[in-house]
Amino acid sequence: MTAAFTFRCLASAAALLSLVGCGSATIGGGGSPARAKWVGSVVRTPDGGQLRTTIYYGPWQCSAAFLSRCESKCSAQGLPLMGCIWLADIKGDWQGRYLFMPAEAGGRLAITHCCCDYPAVPDGEAQRRIWERGRTAFRRDWSTEFGDWPKTGKTSWPGHHIYDLLHGGPPLAAGNILPVPPDVHLDFNSAYPACYAPRGKWLAPGPERPYVD
Repeated sequence: MTAAFTFRCLASAAALLSLVGCGSATIGGGGSPARAKWVGSVVRTPDGGQLRTTIYYGPWQCSAAFLSRCESKCSAQGLPLMGCIWLADIKGDWQGRYLFMPAEAGGRLAITHCCCDYPAVPDGEAQRRIWERGRTAFRRDWSTEFGDWPKTGKTSWPGHHIYDLLHGGPPLAAGNILPVPPDVHLDFNSAYPACYAPRGKWLAPGPERPYVD
């Protein structure tokens, strides 16, 4: 796993990698435009530079490489892989100075979910209430790292749990929640049951570059 740029909050990035089993997607590719796109405001980084975050939304079928990584992840837990969803790409563009000269850097991080054959948890609703109680504070903290939490009009976008609450995902982990447009969130929620079902389309490999910028 490589990422060609560094998030302002390294702890959040590390949590993201450990939770969702990301792969790297360093360039945009072929196919159709992404389902949706969000461009954040510019935020200052500790080194005095500026970072702008862009999120491209699927969902797409995982590439063969991502499926292989998911198979290894599930196998290590003694579970079969049921499917893999490529939810989004997060793109970071940094500008600043290096060795007293103007410099730029950037890269993309693929956000995927491995649908290992996890059992459903008995307290899913209780976990959701934890998220609902902590949602406002979470959005505020997220905004300090990546720019204002996205809205449509005056309505905040829902936060999607990458590792879903029904199968044991942590409700307030920094790396497990992604702001998602409401219509895309409906698509994500429809895809998850199919991803956990046997022999579904989410077990078939998709392209390495599923969208264009």
